[in-house]
Amino acid sequence: MKKTPLITSLSVLASASLISASAGAAGFQINEHSATGLGRAFAGDAVIGDNASVLSRNAAAMTLFKRDAMSMGLTYVRPDSTIKDAQYHSAQVNIDAKHILSPKPIEITGVEISPTVTDVDDVDGIGKQAVVPNIYYIHRLSDSWYLGLAGYSNFGTDVEFEPDYAAAVFGGTTKVTSMNAGISLAYKMNDHLSFGGGLDVIYGIGTLYRDIGEVDVSVNEILVPLGNHNALDVEASGVGVGANIGMMYEVNDNNRFGLSYKYSPEIQAQGDIHYVGQTFDNLYLALPDIAEFSGYHRVLPEVALHYSVQWISWSKFDSLKADDVALKEFQWQDSYHYSLGATWYATDNWALRTGYMFDKTPVDQLASISIPDSNRQWLSAGATYHWSANTSIDFGMTYLIGEDVAITEYLEEHVAVPRIEATTRSDALLFAMQFSHSF
Repeated sequence: MKKTPLITSLSVLASASLISASAGAAGFQINEHSATGLGRAFAGDAVIGDNASVLSRNAAAMTLFKRDAMSMGLTYVRPDSTIKDAQYHSAQVNIDAKHILSPKPIEITGVEISPTVTDVDDVDGIGKQAVVPNIYYIHRLSDSWYLGLAGYSNFGTDVEFEPDYAAAVFGGTTKVTSMNAGISLAYKMNDHLSFGGGLDVIYGIGTLYRDIGEVDVSVNEILVPLGNHNALDVEASGVGVGANIGMMYEVNDNNRFGLSYKYSPEIQAQGDIHYVGQTFDNLYLALPDIAEFSGYHRVLPEVALHYSVQWISWSKFDSLKADDVALKEFQWQDSYHYSLGATWYATDNWALRTGYMFDKTPVDQLASISIPDSNRQWLSAGATYHWSANTSIDFGMTYLIGEDVAITEYLEEHVAVPRIEATTRSDALLFAMQFSHSF
């Protein structure tokens, strides 16, 4: 069969859809890079190399392929995020005033700030459903050199509250859309050791919106509504350049290990940025680096065991800044996940897989209802049907189980009001399908 031209693959990657998803992993990380990976909770994904999607984890694993290979797929993410038992703590301003003669028609004689507590209705469905695409192509340049092209996303979230949410200043819209377009090279040093690396161009779009909510002032015990006011309105986009390196050690055909590291840049986005009456030119979003270690062991002719440990440097994401002004403090901590999986090569046509992942949240002291997060358990299953020796179709699904988390969120740290106290939870169902072909 005629090989797919590289220029055609580049064109397909350039036209790949942007991602707008409620993140499947902790924080706003997206792990949904393939249906095969989803079906095993991404255990061993940096070294298994059963199709071209291994590019999203470890460029060195391209040397496992004897021919050119391509893979493309879609993951459907159905989040279930809820905010319940919420109380909104705000303040009412009480002003005592009297009429006097010119030059001042009114004189303020006293100001009192009274705290108020509002019970907020439970809400669900704030995380939006999404379809996450991916596409990969591996070209064998020689017995030792390989070229890879990839289009996928590592980050994204889409959380939206109704406009009439009682604690509007904490709700609103939080949307991050991103695409990662990568080019990589791999070199097979010998029968055991391979190295790989490449560049990643990350395009991101951010949409943030918050209202202060209804503001009321009491003047001489007469309530004067001042209406709704905007606190934050951001529409910005930007491009950053990251990099990745990786290695793979093959003990033999049935046992191998992989190690990879992804450097993620700080995205400098530009657009319309308005914050409490001020206008800014730049929005800065620091994305975390990702390191991963994986192993694969075919312990029986029909059975393989595999595992991964991933570390994510979420401590880089300490705040969201516009120029030199911090719009929101996060102060997240580095996080990790570990996953265990198994594959059963049932017949020449069918392979079945399963996996489990524990996903540690990066949220530390400053939790937020706009990115509801917790430690998560992944329960995954999937299958591959080999249509022919060159073509396969993959299916994967995951039930992602979160935890109830009691949070207290402040608009300004160390300032008592406004604040919201609530219990958050975020579960999800993920379904994926993928087509792979070798040339």
